[in-house]
Amino acid sequence: MVRKGRWQHNGRKQKKQLRKKKVTHFITMAVLVILFLAFIFPFIMVIINAFKTKGDITADPLALVGSHGFILTNFTDAMKKMNFATSFTNSLMITTISTIFTILLSAMTAFVIVRNKWKACGLLFSLMIASMVIPFQVLMIPLVSLYGGIFGVLNSRITLILMHIGFSLSMATFMFHGAIHTSIPLELEEAALIDGCTRWQTYWKIVFPLLKPTIATVAVIDAMAFWNDYLLPSLVLGRKELYTLPIATQAFYGTYSTDLGLVMAALLLAMLPILVLYLFLQRYIVEGVTSGAVKVNNEYTWGPMIAIFLDPITTIGR
Repeated sequence: MVRKGRWQHNGRKQKKQLRKKKVTHFITMAVLVILFLAFIFPFIMVIINAFKTKGDITADPLALVGSHGFILTNFTDAMKKMNFATSFTNSLMITTISTIFTILLSAMTAFVIVRNKWKACGLLFSLMIASMVIPFQVLMIPLVSLYGGIFGVLNSRITLILMHIGFSLSMATFMFHGAIHTSIPLELEEAALIDGCTRWQTYWKIVFPLLKPTIATVAVIDAMAFWNDYLLPSLVLGRKELYTLPIATQAFYGTYSTDLGLVMAALLLAMLPILVLYLFLQRYIVEGVTSGAVKVNNEYTWGPMIAIFLDPITTIGR
């Protein structure tokens, strides 16, 4: 009788817990759906209204199709009036070169820092971590005054590329540092060295290919940042033929702000390339971010990454 009573009590307790989990899951999903709709609504509005005339947008901006049907002339007119081909080429060149060099330099820097127990490596990593908390707005005016007034190297794509690389190097190095420190065993490199590989060959043939998830993550994060950046290019690039898409879109909006159809088409053209890149690489993002964590009991713990962040000098090379 006592055992039967205990079983009944445990059964009721499990039913209550199961009911509580279902309610919590329902509330969580409802909140996530609301947040998703709130975030996706502006993007849907851009897509819908990009294919409408100015009159159709004014009459009913929420309608899926305007009275004139789908209008493609907004895209052709926007491409001509905002000089889309030149701006797209500038953005593509600056984003691609900056992202590639950021990945290469940060991955090599992280590898040297992790695999060497020098105090200089710990000090360098500490300085890079410290530089991540400095807002760009603090450096904005001195940067323009120094490079524009003294050196005179503004209005150059190369200057903007070098600035992009410099400002993004610390965060990328931090991500690669965590991936190498926790996910790539030292025994793999030792086995390659025994087989006759040099340190340089070991890095490119063993270590770098294993960093593919982190490379994809850094590529997406930095490419989106470079592609969408407005403030730094607006300070560096003053000539119209050097404009990137965000600057060209802002200038276009200032001229044609009353024609919402053209504006929506221009916005869609500006965001489409980086959106395609994200869709192709999205499966690597979570894997790359969690590569610096250690999985315990099917959950990720960030102990090693936090320890390195708080005390990088003493944790280098462990």
